[in-house]
Amino acid sequence: MAWKELTAKTFPNAIKELNGISQRTNEEHYELYKGYIAKTNEIQKKLDTVDRSTANQIYSDLRSLRVDLSFALGGVKNHETYFAHLGGKGGQPSAKTLELINRDFPSYDAWLADFKASGLAARGWVWLAYDHDLQRLTTAVGDAQNTFPIWNATPIIAMDVYEHAYWFDYGRLRAKYIEAFFNNLDWGVVEQNLERALAMQAVAK
Repeated sequence: MAWKELTAKTFPNAIKELNGISQRTNEEHYELYKGYIAKTNEIQKKLDTVDRSTANQIYSDLRSLRVDLSFALGGVKNHETYFAHLGGKGGQPSAKTLELINRDFPSYDAWLADFKASGLAARGWVWLAYDHDLQRLTTAVGDAQNTFPIWNATPIIAMDVYEHAYWFDYGRLRAKYIEAFFNNLDWGVVEQNLERALAMQAVAK
């Protein structure tokens, strides 16, 4: 099947001034996302014509393109989840999300404290994901766009903790950005992500 070129999605609620996240930050962040789109398309086009006869695990054009595609496409998917659930009013999760967080963690407050601490520990991203094998929610960290560490899991929250997500607004004070992230989280979108994950689980049974 031929590669269908990706185009950047629009996120009108996420590229304006938010509560504690400036319009400049969001606009620059969105441009970075568009860069991942462009590089994904560029790499895929090169894969169409790469010389596969020279494939080698130490170095080869194919190896470089495959590794870099995972980084670029990871950047696309992570940012699309991120921008889609920004622009809300924060507060408490919606009913189903809260129910599963309380089921799969000691409590909502315990999960939130751990998630925020994980945001300080991670170098790139923190996710709340639904693990389809364990059939439960789990928190995961990744140090780069292509290091989501759990197979067969669907992210329902994606928090970017690279410096570009907060440096204009908070400098090195990442904890303040994490608070701002949750103040702008749209729990309705998070619940939609969860419902899609649960629907996938039901189909797989």
